[in-house]
Amino acid sequence: MISAVAEKYQIHPQTLRMYEREGLLLPSRSEGNTRLYTDEDLQRLEVILELTRELGVNLAGVEIILNMREKMAAMQLQIEEFVKQLNVELRRSLAHAVPEPTHALMRVSRPLDPVEGPRRKKS
Repeated sequence: MISAVAEKYQIHPQTLRMYEREGLLLPSRSEGNTRLYTDEDLQRLEVILELTRELGVNLAGVEIILNMREKMAAMQLQIEEFVKQLNVELRRSLAHAVPEPTHALMRVSRPLDPVEGPRRKKS
């Protein structure tokens, strides 16, 4: 709830309401219209507070940064899916391209002596 979140992060409840008005936080609502913050909302709030408190970023900048983070996360998921599909196709291609076994004979150039091992060339 808003009071618990405000106390935990040492911010005024009006600040949380402002973040919601600005679209930076979108908590869900209970049947009684009470704001309910999820773990994801709290993580997002922590980013907002770090940007504003630690780095001095204004709310317009926070919005841009949060949007870019979301886009980067979506692109990361797309890349992971692409790599997964690429690996599937690679495995499929390799399974079809298994070379036939070769039955090569090894030839020993020098006879082996059972006691001494391979004969060495004398210098």
